[in-house]
Parts: sequence; C-alpha cells; structure tokens
Amino acid sequence: MTNDVQLGGLYVLMAIMLVIGTLISRRGRFPTLAIALLTWIAMFGAGFILFTFRDDLGFVLQRLRSEATGAPVVQAGQLRIPQAIDGHFYIEASINGRPVRFLVDSGATMTTIGRGTAARANLVVSDQRDQMVRTGNGIVRVATAQAASFDIGIIRRSNVGLHIADGDEFNVLGMNYLSSLKRWGVEGRWLLLEG
Repeated sequence: MTNDVQLGGLYVLMAIMLVIGTLISRRGRFPTLAIALLTWIAMFGAGFILFTFRDDLGFVLQRLRSEATGAPVVQAGQLRIPQAIDGHFYIEASINGRPVRFLVDSGATMTTIGRGTAARANLVVSDQRDQMVRTGNGIVRVATAQAASFDIGIIRRSNVGLHIADGDEFNVLGMNYLSSLKRWGVEGRWLLLEG
C-alpha cells in the first residue's frame, strides 16, 4: 500500500468514527440527527476533496492570480500568459535587468523597442537609422542594438538583436525572439511559451 492510500484510508476511518460517535452521543429527534449527519458528511467531503487535490491547488491559485492581474502562470517549464481584455497578449520582460512591457506580435519580424526603453536598458544604439521597416502604421526608420540579456520569466536569452524606433514606448516582441523558443502558440485564451 502506498502512503497516499494509507493516509486516505486513515482519514476516511477517522471521519466515519467521528460521525458515528457524534450520532451516538446525541439522543435527539431524527431531523436533528439527519442535519448533524449531513453537516459532518459535507465537512469531511470538503476535507477529502482538498486532501485529494492538494497538489493541484497551487496551480488553481496561480490561475486565479493570473486572471486577476495578468501575471503569467508557470507550469512544467512553460509560461502561460492570459489574453488581455483587448484581445492581445502582453508580456513583462527584462532587458539587461530593466523591466519592459511588450505587446506580442507574431507578424513582426524583429523585436522592436522605443528609444526611451533602450536608454533605460542601457543599450548601445547604432548611430545610423538606415533600415526601413514596414509596420501596421506604415514604414518606419529604425536603428539597431543588441541586448546582453533578454528574459521573460523563466526563459533566458542573451545577445538578442533589436530594432530601435523613435517612439518612446513602442515595444513589440517579434519573431526573432519567438522563433528562438522550443515551442510557442495560442491555446484558447492563453499564449504558451516554452524555453
């Protein structure tokens, strides 16, 4: 017999003994005894369910926190990011140790950040803005930079190439980062990232 079976059996035996002892000690009318019996069954049933699913409760709490705050759920080496109310996926990342919020865009070839974000992350930005990039808002000139570290939760990358746009808060996570992952995709209302 495994320890879980022994503990579960002991729990059930103790619950039965407690209920029987309570009913024997009460010498009241039948409806009162029936209510007491149902109360004990409900309490021990709830305890048994909590005992049975004790390993999964951590994941349930993570899911609840994620739905409320948008924080990713970490499960078996994967990050699960909830879809925002506007239908997009947003990720809190870290570039050179500085927090950066990104919009995930699988239509973007390169990860692009604004000049303000680049300055806060202490990136060395090229002097030339000779590259032309087609975006949803038209054609934009960009400079280039390279991030020494680029982390999203448990996923760590180094020496990641970036485009630097003139807008201060133009932060888009593109395919150059997504394609470096083992796996990524959308499952229902969740973006799944696996390092």
